[in-house]
Amino acid sequence: MAMNIVLVNPEIPQNTGNIARTCAATGAMLHLIEPLGFSLDSKYLKRAGLDYWWLMQYRTYPCLEDFLREHTGARMHFATTKAPRGYHQAEYRDGDFLVFGCETRGLPENLLEKVYDRCIRIPMRTEARSLNLSNAVAVTLYEALRQTDFAGLSDQGALTGREEQAAPWLDYV
Repeated sequence: MAMNIVLVNPEIPQNTGNIARTCAATGAMLHLIEPLGFSLDSKYLKRAGLDYWWLMQYRTYPCLEDFLREHTGARMHFATTKAPRGYHQAEYRDGDFLVFGCETRGLPENLLEKVYDRCIRIPMRTEARSLNLSNAVAVTLYEALRQTDFAGLSDQGALTGREEQAAPWLDYV
């Protein structure tokens, strides 16, 4: 099982491409709710996702109602700046769905009213409207993954042994 990222009517291809790359790196499934503000063939979408598209799975749905009907009973967390609690206060389990609205409007308030007890927000200054969508997904997803012990993910890297040109700043470390 893996975490699920849901984007409701995303508008900016670069954001969705960045989110696709995050999904590829974490094994999360990407669910895209139409209408989309771009074509899935967009060069901006592909460029932002770089060469990671083969590593990730995604699925599209014609509307939010179809998505919700298909996933009735699933554990869902709805990200919104209008939420009563922080994303770090929610309890996440493997297989949960993290639902995000579009960049300019967020999630519909008539939906939020019905699921308000499952709404989460990222703490920020009151003067700030919101974070960039791809950043919000990454912050929230990694908290969910932390709570599930980063199941299936490597937490160790290794130096490559590749020699690079000596940099003058190396004398200061």
